[in-house]
Amino acid sequence: MLTSRTNQMTRRTFLGLASGAIAVPVFGKSDSASLILGQGDFRYRVVPSWGQLGDETPVENCHGIVCDREGHIILLTDQIKNNVIIYDAAGKLVHKWGTTFPGAHGLSLVMENGREVLYITDLKRHKVFKTSTSGEILNEWGWPQSTGKYEKEDEYRPSWTLHHPDGSFFILDGYGKDYISQHDTEGKFVKIFGGKEGGIAHWGPHGGVMDTRKMDDVTMLVAMSDKQHLLRLDLVGNKRETIAMPGGNPRQIRLHKDHFFVAHLGDHWPADPHCRGFISVLDAELRVISNIAGSPPLYDDKGILQTMCHQEEIFQHPHDLVVDPQENLYVAQFNSSRTYPIKLERV
Repeated sequence: MLTSRTNQMTRRTFLGLASGAIAVPVFGKSDSASLILGQGDFRYRVVPSWGQLGDETPVENCHGIVCDREGHIILLTDQIKNNVIIYDAAGKLVHKWGTTFPGAHGLSLVMENGREVLYITDLKRHKVFKTSTSGEILNEWGWPQSTGKYEKEDEYRPSWTLHHPDGSFFILDGYGKDYISQHDTEGKFVKIFGGKEGGIAHWGPHGGVMDTRKMDDVTMLVAMSDKQHLLRLDLVGNKRETIAMPGGNPRQIRLHKDHFFVAHLGDHWPADPHCRGFISVLDAELRVISNIAGSPPLYDDKGILQTMCHQEEIFQHPHDLVVDPQENLYVAQFNSSRTYPIKLERV
């Protein structure tokens, strides 16, 4: 049964969150590094010049970003001189590889049989690749021709993969026909659902996360991009609930210690290609409790989240993010004039 989340919160609770919510300068400086971003317990400051690598290691669009067990930050870009860039925590280059992913988009880091592997979706090659963290291609999956859902390969443009703890995974065709296909622990195709006939809006299922907090009821929480909401699905495609994100444009969701972090591409995208964007932090009940570089979250007397917007000129189209063990954030951005990831330290 599909429900609509109203996110109950009293006005008094909001006022408590909003106090001190405006970004304030530190030590009298006015640049971005001096601003405190966000509200409540989730406030951050930009780390200047983190990850700037120069002409020898260029980026185009920074699409996916993850953190491995050694604390390295792994970035995916569709720049074929170096599709995968691996940083240390200080922002120095550790390794780079990849010249064959012109449509590099989604990046997932998964532990399989004691080792970390990457899943990369490629919009232009119409495939999903499984690789080692050093660049060896271990497996690949093309368009699901046998399902009869596609007439030709270029209709299939997978945007991200979501991974169940048992080793099975789901592929979101977020830029194709909006289907979600399931593969078992061996990578074999199981089933396909969603799409237009499944009530999934076009160009909606962009990214997401497996909500594994209840192991007897694992669900998918999907970022529905231009639709301005999150969508919870069970593992056979039934809609459980929608979570409104008015004014946002959720592109990816990351779960960290019972909080959800949502990257919003822009508050007026796609109508305004020059809009900014922000990061939302949601609590365990999926209530927004902080907007990093965005307006303080406001719920009306009925518990309905009011329209959000960017507030500080920090981001340009956040596309993905990751939280490191020290609670710092790293944000990868799309269509942002070839900018490297932005690191924000928690304060």
